[in-house]
Amino acid sequence: MSAMDRSTRLPTADEVAEINRRHLIETPLSPADLLFMFGTREDVALRVETAARLWREGFFRWSIVSGGVTPGSEQSECTIIKAAMAAAGIPADRILEEHRAMNTGENVILSLPIIAAALGLHNVRSVICVGNTWTARRYPMTLHRHWPEVTKMLLTVDNFTTPRALWHTDAEFRRRILHEWDKIEPYKARDFIAEWPEE
Repeated sequence: MSAMDRSTRLPTADEVAEINRRHLIETPLSPADLLFMFGTREDVALRVETAARLWREGFFRWSIVSGGVTPGSEQSECTIIKAAMAAAGIPADRILEEHRAMNTGENVILSLPIIAAALGLHNVRSVICVGNTWTARRYPMTLHRHWPEVTKMLLTVDNFTTPRALWHTDAEFRRRILHEWDKIEPYKARDFIAEWPEE
């Protein structure tokens, strides 16, 4: 079976258990210096609503939105998401912008110089990663590869009505999670990501 259609497989009970334990990680949240909003076209409103709630509850002082122009759009993901975050009550001057990234690696690589220039990397000790449920730990693993010093927390969101632990019972949820899970080992081998949390 090629990698292209492997994501349509039916996982074994053991694989489901391993994905639930190792991939679909939720970390305890504590107030962080920075919220890292990974660009997306999926579930933008839900992601923004989550960020606004975290802001109101005092969970971050700064945020960065990273995401380039995707096919079919005139505006970058960053432009769209930042405008929605500001409309939801997060002060626009507290939201750093990265407009070129086309994948998770670029989200991190292209954002680090922007964070460094605005805040100084040494002033950022903790980061909350916000992204899609199915991408899960690949966000902090990518961050860990390029910025190991910072403490990372992960919060993921999705609009699936299927409970997260039952992802394998929903064909589209299953496809998305398996597609991302299958990237982990090849990406580690190519040094795109680093193991997180430490085993």
